[in-house]
Amino acid sequence: MTEPNPAMPLGAWLAGLPDEQLIRLLQLRPDLTQPPPGSIAALAARAQSRQSVKAATDDLDYLRLSVLDGLLLLHADASAVPVAKLLSLFGDDERVSAAVDDLRDRALIWGDTSLRVTAEAASGLPWYPGQVTAETAAPDPAAIAERLAGLDTPARELLERLVEGSPVGRTRDAAPGTPPDRPVQRLLAAGLLRQLDDDTVILPRTVGQIMRGQQPGPTGLAPPDPTVAKLKVGDVDAAAAGAAIDVLREVEVILETLSAAPVVELRNGGLGVREVKRLTKATGIDDHRLGLILEVAAAAGLIASGIPDPEPQDGSGPFWAPTVAADRFVESPAATRWYALASAWLDLAARPSLIGERGPDGKPYAALSDSLYSTAAPLDRRLLLQAIADLPSGSAVDANSVAAAMAWRRPRWSTRLQPVPVGALLTEAHTLGMVGRGAIATPIRRLLDGAEEAAVVASMEKVLPAPIDYFLLQGDLTVIVPGPLERELAERLAAVATIESAGAATVYRISEATIRRALDTGCTASELHTLFERHSKTPVPQGLTYLVDDVARRHGQLRVGMASSFIRCEDPALLAQAIAAPALANVEMRSLAPTVAISAAPIADVLAALRAGGFAPAAEDWSGAIVDISARGARVPAPVRRRGYRPMSTPNAQTLGAIVAVLRKMGGAHASGSRLDPAEAMAQLQSAAHQQTSVVIGYVDPAGVATQRVVSPINVRGGQLTAYDPAAGRVREFAIHRVTSVVSADTG
Repeated sequence: MTEPNPAMPLGAWLAGLPDEQLIRLLQLRPDLTQPPPGSIAALAARAQSRQSVKAATDDLDYLRLSVLDGLLLLHADASAVPVAKLLSLFGDDERVSAAVDDLRDRALIWGDTSLRVTAEAASGLPWYPGQVTAETAAPDPAAIAERLAGLDTPARELLERLVEGSPVGRTRDAAPGTPPDRPVQRLLAAGLLRQLDDDTVILPRTVGQIMRGQQPGPTGLAPPDPTVAKLKVGDVDAAAAGAAIDVLREVEVILETLSAAPVVELRNGGLGVREVKRLTKATGIDDHRLGLILEVAAAAGLIASGIPDPEPQDGSGPFWAPTVAADRFVESPAATRWYALASAWLDLAARPSLIGERGPDGKPYAALSDSLYSTAAPLDRRLLLQAIADLPSGSAVDANSVAAAMAWRRPRWSTRLQPVPVGALLTEAHTLGMVGRGAIATPIRRLLDGAEEAAVVASMEKVLPAPIDYFLLQGDLTVIVPGPLERELAERLAAVATIESAGAATVYRISEATIRRALDTGCTASELHTLFERHSKTPVPQGLTYLVDDVARRHGQLRVGMASSFIRCEDPALLAQAIAAPALANVEMRSLAPTVAISAAPIADVLAALRAGGFAPAAEDWSGAIVDISARGARVPAPVRRRGYRPMSTPNAQTLGAIVAVLRKMGGAHASGSRLDPAEAMAQLQSAAHQQTSVVIGYVDPAGVATQRVVSPINVRGGQLTAYDPAAGRVREFAIHRVTSVVSADTG
């Protein structure tokens, strides 16, 4: 390709590109295809619009943004700049040449040996143009902080004004000969201001970051290495697997707790502080961890707000309770359940780490409330995981190191990529078993590589420890489980024991109440003895055997039927004692025979009354078999889930080829009778405002009358052109969408 004229506009340069490069441009900037541009000129105008430039620079790293900064410093937005001159700014670094090629592919710059950059590139920089390239000296954050701490009030207030607004300030005190005791001169001498000319100063970028309480940087053209330790991959996966087992158990605990006692929702949504405290006490999960699990469970559709079935007696609701999907979740394999939670967290448009903190209005952020909503949260999570995944296997990071690496990758996001919020994301990733000891887990590598769900689940199954089929009975009637139990065995043990503590080894406790609970479900003493003898690696304590036999001997002597309802007992004296008990006064028992009594009360009420009176009844069906009538727990319908994070879709190669074919057919001209593309109009008017030249615009007023007017554009903002109209002798505003043509006044 021949070298373009230094003044060649972007449209003419794009027209000379081969189809492959135009398709590549549309792949890198998919917003340019929505809707498809009608001509090369319209494509060029749209590519230079502020909105599109911001979208294109949003995912650029520090190196590429530094190149744009250097070109703006060299005024490449007004005239072409030789590539050699640009490279000399950065010391002929090879990385800069690669960045130039990438920016050229994105049409943010154009030209071959001489380069142009759109003026709107300044809006895509997270700093003032030239601030990075001109400030070449490596800053010392500690020294800057020390100098800031020693400032007097006038100097401090001056800097604060520059921090809150534009970093550039105009002042006569910057001129040579100004007394050195003036605030501006003292700040210049301390390196807390930088002089641009005799009337202008600028706040250095690092000084502004420190004053905002941000981590300084990035500064180098090479990405920082966030690695703080090297670990064995097996150790990383083991730590992640342990965390996954813990969080799966805690999710089940929360589902059981909310099933038994749904929590009322606040009027403005979410859970109140008192409700969260009650859940913390009931589940044994600390506040911050509980908030995360609640948010992830809601995102996975496991809990929702609604009117539960059965409806709680206290309060009018709505309540937070498990959904009907929770039952299927609990019965799924561990790796499948983990995948559901991990994928829900990745797409969670909320920041659980804010729960309990106070917002700008002074009110605390509530769990499961819309106040936590953040569309950027999924982007930050993926950036965090990708930054760790791109390191060699076993490379561990910490909050400070990975925050610096993330800010280098996405400088435009640096305000929210500070160590504290990044540290919160890293903690969440550890909690969910996606990161182990600061390094990425193997299954997450598969997930980030775009593997299908089945492949990721299979990878997690290899990492998770195999379920065990044994436990360790202790003499104090505790049961130690040194790993995840097989599902069926876990359910059988949970029926006869309660969890006392959880961790790498779960501790259960067996008591008279838990044995009675197991017998209530239809389990026999013989089955309990078999359970303990078959699965305990330690001898069954004699005290446990005696306790099971004693409870079983007393259990079920009273039989409650389902015929609204009846009590049957082989011991007439025991039945008579039960009927006469004060606790049964409300169920109005009536004796039919020495061994049978009936009641109009439901079977559940009769059972509760008997147990309140100190008896140990069992429920039976019409055949005399013991049955479990305990309630399933409250359930709410599965909600319509909010659409999770989805990146902007890119049309396939065939579609992009068709768009380019249309552009080639239209060339640089407009179809007969077609109106000028608004993006193209904005680009031409912005160029005229920048060059301070007059143009002739075709304009259709609100009444539909078409006119042509000579105007001098001042600025283009918010879909409006502000321009001086010589005919009217004043500054006027014109709606961009009513502009039908733009022609230079010199040629019009």
